[in-house]
Amino acid sequence: MMERRRMEAALLVLFLVHLATTLEVPLDLPQPPTITHQSPKDYIIDPRENIVIHCEAKGKPHPSFSWTRNGTHFDIDEDPNVTMKPHTGTLVVDISRAKAEHYECVYQCTARNKHGTAVSNNIVVQQSRSPLWSKEKIKPIVVQEGVSLVLPCRPPAGLPPPIIFWMDNNFQRLPQSSRVSQSLNGDLYFSSVRREDSRNDYICYARFPYTQTIQQKQPITVRVLNLDAINDTMAAFYNDTDLFSEDPADERKPTFLIPSGPSSSKMVLRGQVLEMECIAEGLPTPEISWTKVSGDLPAKRTSFLHYQKTLRIVDVSESDAGDYRCTARNRLGSVHHTIHVTVKAAPYWISGAPRNLVLAPGESSVLTCRASGTPKPSVSWSMNGIPIENSPKDLSRKVEDDTIIFTDVQTGSSAVYQCNVSNDFGYLLSNAFVNVLSESPRVLTPANKVYQIIKNHQALLDCASFGSPIPKITWFKDSRSSTLDGDPYILHDNGTLEIHVAQAHNSGKYTCVARNILGNYENHIYLEVKEPTRILKQPEYKVVQMGRSVVFECKVKHDPSLIPTMTWLKDDGELPDDERLIVDSDSLTITDVTDIDAGVYTCIMNTTLDHDSASAELTVVEATTPAVVYERPDPPTDLELTDQKKRSVQLTWIPGDEHNSPIQKFLIQYEDSLHHRGHWHNLTEVPGTRTTAHLKLSPYIHYTFRVLALNAVDLSRPSFPSRMVKTEPAAPDENPTGVQGFGTEHDNLVISWKPLSGLQSNGPGLHYKVMWRQKVVDSDWTTVTVANNSKFVVSGTPTFVPYELKVQAVNDHGAGPEPAIAHGYSGEDLPVAAPENVQAVLLNSTLAEVHWDPVPSKLIRGHLKGYKVYYWRERSLHKHNPHLVENQILTFSGNHTHRMLPGLHPFSLYSFNVRVYNGKGEGPPSPPLQFETPEGVPGVPTSLLVTNPNLDSLTLEWSPPHDRNGRITGYTLKYQPVNNSNELGPVEELALPANETSVTLLNLKYSTRYKFYLNAKTVRGAGLAISQEAVTVVDEAVASRQVDIATQGWFIGLMCAIALLILILLIICFIQRNKGGKYPVKEKEDAHTDPEFQPMKDDDCTFGEYSDNEDHKPLKGSRTPSNGTVKRDDSDDSLVDYGEGGDGQFNEDGSFIGQYSGKSASRETAEGHESSEAPSPINAMNSLNSFV
Repeated sequence: MMERRRMEAALLVLFLVHLATTLEVPLDLPQPPTITHQSPKDYIIDPRENIVIHCEAKGKPHPSFSWTRNGTHFDIDEDPNVTMKPHTGTLVVDISRAKAEHYECVYQCTARNKHGTAVSNNIVVQQSRSPLWSKEKIKPIVVQEGVSLVLPCRPPAGLPPPIIFWMDNNFQRLPQSSRVSQSLNGDLYFSSVRREDSRNDYICYARFPYTQTIQQKQPITVRVLNLDAINDTMAAFYNDTDLFSEDPADERKPTFLIPSGPSSSKMVLRGQVLEMECIAEGLPTPEISWTKVSGDLPAKRTSFLHYQKTLRIVDVSESDAGDYRCTARNRLGSVHHTIHVTVKAAPYWISGAPRNLVLAPGESSVLTCRASGTPKPSVSWSMNGIPIENSPKDLSRKVEDDTIIFTDVQTGSSAVYQCNVSNDFGYLLSNAFVNVLSESPRVLTPANKVYQIIKNHQALLDCASFGSPIPKITWFKDSRSSTLDGDPYILHDNGTLEIHVAQAHNSGKYTCVARNILGNYENHIYLEVKEPTRILKQPEYKVVQMGRSVVFECKVKHDPSLIPTMTWLKDDGELPDDERLIVDSDSLTITDVTDIDAGVYTCIMNTTLDHDSASAELTVVEATTPAVVYERPDPPTDLELTDQKKRSVQLTWIPGDEHNSPIQKFLIQYEDSLHHRGHWHNLTEVPGTRTTAHLKLSPYIHYTFRVLALNAVDLSRPSFPSRMVKTEPAAPDENPTGVQGFGTEHDNLVISWKPLSGLQSNGPGLHYKVMWRQKVVDSDWTTVTVANNSKFVVSGTPTFVPYELKVQAVNDHGAGPEPAIAHGYSGEDLPVAAPENVQAVLLNSTLAEVHWDPVPSKLIRGHLKGYKVYYWRERSLHKHNPHLVENQILTFSGNHTHRMLPGLHPFSLYSFNVRVYNGKGEGPPSPPLQFETPEGVPGVPTSLLVTNPNLDSLTLEWSPPHDRNGRITGYTLKYQPVNNSNELGPVEELALPANETSVTLLNLKYSTRYKFYLNAKTVRGAGLAISQEAVTVVDEAVASRQVDIATQGWFIGLMCAIALLILILLIICFIQRNKGGKYPVKEKEDAHTDPEFQPMKDDDCTFGEYSDNEDHKPLKGSRTPSNGTVKRDDSDDSLVDYGEGGDGQFNEDGSFIGQYSGKSASRETAEGHESSEAPSPINAMNSLNSFV
């Protein structure tokens, strides 16, 4: 039995852990379906629109959907009017081809994938109905003045029920009052009728909300007559009217029209609205009041409607059950009616619906479906939509009423469980999956996210994570010297780190680490705390003449890293679009002011994080008005005290000159010449429109008053003081505040308080009655009297014992009121015990978790402040590392039983102890314990040198890492060539044994730069690499054959000779052209020229004009080809022979466009196509260089 209780307690702890950290499974991981959206249980539809029944779900893989209708499978493919939306289970019914009532059924949606099945609620689909009023002939109603009357409405039943109201023929609501009012069922009640109630258009309307239609009842005619009028009109109404012939109605005591009898009963469901009504008739009209017989009405949830005739209580709870009494009363008497209210409850969740569980293989937890109701609901479980008793047996699952216990779950146990809680008034259906996953942690919050917070505001740094088992979140800041836990940091269950009031020093880099047994994941967050935006110089009230200019200043201080935006408003709206309004960075200027510029101007300084604003008013006056001078007001005069009482007096005064600026308020000050002569204190303020004040006075004060006036410029000088008012002494009205108890030594108790001021003393002889006792049953109070002090020291107290304290003010005229009890503790002493059961759990090579049992409070002997873990590195476990001791202390505020030791050195021996500390100091250390951190990846090798470089080999020498972090198992050497443009070549890799510290690389390329990377390895993996570069030796023989040809003498001579020859040829050509002589090119052109060809001009440095005009004539039998090209002759004396490769061409107008160069691209000159560029020495040199 005891073992079972322990198991249940352990499972409860596991459940609470999973409950507090419910995880949202990322959609890239396998998970059973979860229904994310569904139509309501009672689904009322508009019959004029298509029916849409929602069912959406998520899961991995994405779920498929199916439906049942009235409990049987609904084959959607068989109904042409029904379609299912893609990727969801939502049904759409096209009612254009079918009647909506054919689909008034009970629907249920199922979403399934290979991991489980989720089901929706039963969705009851009903169409909204707004039936017509039945036709009826309503006879006129004739009633005697003073009697009661009920006009029935009786609207047709609709779905949902209609909203009732009474109107006349002009669609104006009929006036209602305490005499005439509408009941909850829509009838119109008259407690007593009057002659003015006569009319023929009492019309009851019913509005049906879903279809937005309004139905109208036939108008009702009411005639109110006295007895004489009835007799006069009897003949006219005899055939179709009910007549009243009794005596005129006299005044009468109330009687209830509804409800009937002395008592009635009403049932209401929890969470709904309770409405009870009592309508009475009588003359005069009765007044209705309500009370609860068995208690008080819930003030915050209670309201009275229909002139107190209806009592309405919202959000009904079980405490609202009982007897309620309504009373109708007039001056002739009263009548009562008692309504007995019973509260039932449809099922409701006690601690929320069952939540999804994400478990790792081997974990245990519980799924709880805890609900309540009246009557008590029954609970049934299903798995994947099948009753759990019919589901496959699972030894890891045990059902106990409203709880399923899972123990040692295994992969493949994922499923969706349905919990159905029901009673006579409703049901709750909830899906919760159990997803068995083995997943290392991941942080879902984006990496390197930057949070910007205004100083003194709350900062919330998110670290949303997922993993299975559930990751544990740890936060570090900057150097990771200690975990962030305790003031000012608050770590929430969802991993969020809260800084309640962020300050500038809180800025920095934060690291959140999500960790479970499968690994850890780090995420970096950055917090920037910004200075707030503040308006340093606000705009001031201005009065300006028309036609002048005015400037409103608005100087702002803001964080320099935030971009500010200044906005100006006029009368809380946008500034007019007027060029006269000029907005600068810190001011608003209005030129040529007109009367439309008057108003209130507001400057708003916005940044992305905060804002500040200030306003000022502009008053515009006529330009003909003399220059207005604004000064502070003159002081008030003629202070007069009247109506003096023990604790009050009336003060009046006459205001001084305002000096063109209205007085905003008056400040009233007083001097107490008895206690603080010469010191004036602010007493109260009154608006500037008042010239009198009712002043409350305290006893035992000699008052003198004065008044100051304030306008937009400044405060006035004080008025002359009033006459003195002396108040009589009295016992104190209040006791000291701030009573507290604490110890300065282990055996004392210091009781302190905030003393009363002279104004609060109320009389002479002020002293204090100080009382204390230990906070135990039947302990007597000890009392002392203290004067002229605000503390008292109680000696000889036991160490750190709770006390109850009271301090009462007393003077010569009596004692103050009974003081409230304060609480305190006697002095602390050092703790006398160390934490027990201390142990260390290694999580990885650099992180350990220390556990301990909390120290009993009686042994702490003070306020528990927290625990400190002292730990130090004794030595490295590697034989080559020296013995060393590094003392470190981690302080953890609060009552913790385990904490992390970060930043450990791998492969090291550590010692540690744990101590508790209170406000006095630390307790003794726990017995020292040791632990060894496992091996980690090694550090960077200490050095890497290149020696003995040769043509195709070199030697590398290195030193082992300084931080070996374990036993070195070997080295990895990678190297690759690097060309002159720093591009890297293929990588070669060598595995080297642990005992080597050098290697010679052979078969390298000569005269090549290489980059080398060397890292060490342990059993935990490879560490960071050290890199080095080196170049192999150049081969001198090859180098001698690679002498630059441009430096050889024979090559230089050859080039000079060619250049001289070209220069001679060019000179000869130039001389021949100046002589006008013909040369072969000219002859070829004569033979092939077009008649329209124009000679090239001499002044363009082109070929000169021909010697006579006959040269322009075409030869006999010559013609231009139709394609516009000049055919090349077989003669060697063509243009081609001069370097102009390719066929010459003519433009559309016959002009020659061939280029005298070796290039095919044409070049356009300033003369267009009418000229060609002649060969030049530069072109010839270019051609020669190309050839060479």
